[in-house]
Formats: sequence, C-alpha cells, structure tokens
Amino acid sequence: MSASFDRITFTGSQGDELAARLDLPAGPPKAYALFAHCFTCGKDLRPASQLAAALTEAGFAVLRFDFTGLGHSDGEFANTNFSSNADDLLAAVEWLRANRSAPQVLVGHSLGGAAVLHVAGQIPEVRAVVTIGAPASTDHVTAHFGDAVETITREGEAEVELAGRHFTIRQQFLDDLQAHVVTERVATMRKALLVMHSPIDNIVGVDNAAEIFQAARHPKSFMSLDGSDHLLFQPGNAEYAAQAIAVFASRYILDESGQRPAPSPTESVVVAETTQGAFLNHVVIGRHRMLADEPESVGGFDAGPAPYDFLGAALGSCTSMTLRMYADRKKIPLDRVTVEVSHSKVHAEDCIECAENEHLTGRSGMIDRFERSITLDGPDLTDDDRAKLLAIADKCPVHRTLEAASAIVTHLAP
Repeated sequence: MSASFDRITFTGSQGDELAARLDLPAGPPKAYALFAHCFTCGKDLRPASQLAAALTEAGFAVLRFDFTGLGHSDGEFANTNFSSNADDLLAAVEWLRANRSAPQVLVGHSLGGAAVLHVAGQIPEVRAVVTIGAPASTDHVTAHFGDAVETITREGEAEVELAGRHFTIRQQFLDDLQAHVVTERVATMRKALLVMHSPIDNIVGVDNAAEIFQAARHPKSFMSLDGSDHLLFQPGNAEYAAQAIAVFASRYILDESGQRPAPSPTESVVVAETTQGAFLNHVVIGRHRMLADEPESVGGFDAGPAPYDFLGAALGSCTSMTLRMYADRKKIPLDRVTVEVSHSKVHAEDCIECAENEHLTGRSGMIDRFERSITLDGPDLTDDDRAKLLAIADKCPVHRTLEAASAIVTHLAP
C-alpha cells in the first residue's frame, strides 16, 4: 500500500506547540493509533518511524509527536515531568478526537509505555494498549541519573547525560516520578493489553514486564522480543513488533474504514468494490486476496496495482515461468529470470514493431504497446542459449493471448 503523512502541531499540556506526524495508510484507516516514544527520545527515532510504517501498511493511522521540550516541539524540557508527558498524550488524543478520530490503540515505548498505561483508562475510545520495554515503576528512570540524583536533591537540579545528550533534571521531576504507581493504573484501565519485552533488555529488565502483566486483568498477552535491544535498533525488530501489534489490535478495534468484506471465490477471479473511494476493489483469486486501485493522480488511493499493472504482471510472470520450464527441460544453465514490463498507448503508425505482427497489420489509431526487458542470469549461458530463450519468450501463453484477439462474453448475474 502507498502511505502518506501529515505534519501537524497541537498545543501541549504546558501551552507549547508540539510537533507531530500523522502517518496514514492508503485509503481510510481501520483505526487510529497513538504512539508515545521513550524517555528523551523523539518521534523521528528510526525504530519509531519503522514501527509507524509497518502499522500503516496494516491499515492503521499512527500519530507520533515530540513531548514538550524534545525534538521539534517547543517548551523547556527541564520544566517537564511524567505528569506533563501524560497530559501531552491526552492533548494529542483531543487533537485526534477533534480533527480525525479518537485513537483506539495506544502504543508506548519504554517510559512512553508507562505513560500510555497511566492515561489509557481516561480515554473511553481506546480498546487496545501495547507496551514495548516499559518499566513497571516510573522512578525506574532515576537509576540512569547516577550520582546526579544526590546533586539534584542537594541543589535542586543537575545536568544529566543520557544517550550522549545533556538534559537539566530538577527535583520536581524526581518527586513527580515517585508519585505515580503504574501497576495501580494497569489494574483498573480495563483495556486489552499486549506487553512486549526483550529478555536481554539491559535498560529496563524483563522483570518489569512480569510486574505489568501480573497487575493487568484479562484480556492480556505477553510477547517476547527475542534478541532485541531496548531501542529496537537491530534490523527487523521494529517491523516484527509492529506486525504483532497490528494482529493483536485488529482483534479488539472497531474497524472505521467502512471497507466491505472480500467476496467469496465463486469463480476463478472475483472482483468487488470495497466501497472505499472511487476505485478500490477486492480481488479474490482462489485463496489469494489482494486490492486493485488507481493512482492518486486520477482519484484513487494507490492502495493496490491498477488494472493494467495486473495485466503487465500476468505477462511478466507468464514469461518468466515459460522460460524456466524451457530451460529446465533443455538443461540450459539458467540461474534466474527477471522480466520488466511497461505499458503505453501509442499511435499504430508510430509502432515500429507492428509491421512484424500480423494482428496489427492495417491498424490505425491508438494501440496498446507492452515492452518486456528480460534479464537472464547464469555465468554459463552461451549466446545461443540466450537467443533460444528470447525466442521462447514469445511462446508465453499470456503473450499469445494479448497479441491475438480475444472473445469477451458479458452478462448480468442472476
């Protein structure tokens, strides 16, 4: 699916303008999700971007933003605390509720996970909550301040280095952390919960996941992010987590997309409108399900291949399969076939190849022109092998169908 995004701002809990990004799927979203990043991180952290991209691919819209004083948001970080972060989340909820649709899914990473657990019970529209590497106690953060805690207690504030950056932490921040008991909120939030945690997380130990899971009521699930680091920086970790989140959340949300279900495979190919937009259609081929659409430039969502794209795919795949069958049968050392197909409408008189095709002799006006570029990989292929394979490409059944006239019989279904 082709996704898009909007850059927005909204007013945070302390009156500052907060920078946000709303990632949107192709077509109407099935539900909105709100993502809260980790302590001192930002909305544009690579794992956050990867997670949002994977969720939009699954049909969710995802709002992520920089908390007050972080990233591109206004405000002073030193004046913030856990309570203000939670209130920033509620401000984001209000923006979604007023401008799009209230979030049905909350996703929080690290301290952001504690924050979504803290506010979930206050948002009636939320149906599913997901935490990734979340601490069971908000004052878990102070363990990363080291000796600065004594300085803060003695002098009221101190500069703390976190992940190579320096932040001013004040006493009110520590006091506020100690005032919140995350597990108490978990026990009363009455939302479906998915706790995700790496067993080798050396920032927030996996025992935190056990505490959160134990405190929660059903429905609740735990998923181990085996081999993952705390920030999900290792390749594939964020996408893996997002795919699991999409499956989990889809079980509990109310689908807002308005998409009609795919039809049953009553024929070899069945196409039916989704009722979303002007052109989006379900395509059912046996047990296979896909979407057909038009580009945004002509009023579609670009949520699937256009009809001529499917036709080009049929030609390309048939060509590749035909060459593979021939090469295997003739023992030709062909390693791999790649077929690139393009389609255009041209004037018959401008088509140089038309003279070689008896079906196009004498044609005038516009005709369809498919161009194939075939790559044949194999270090032991000879020039004779390549010539034979190129000639066999024209024997592809779809090639022959497109090249000849076809009879199309149409009738109304009973």
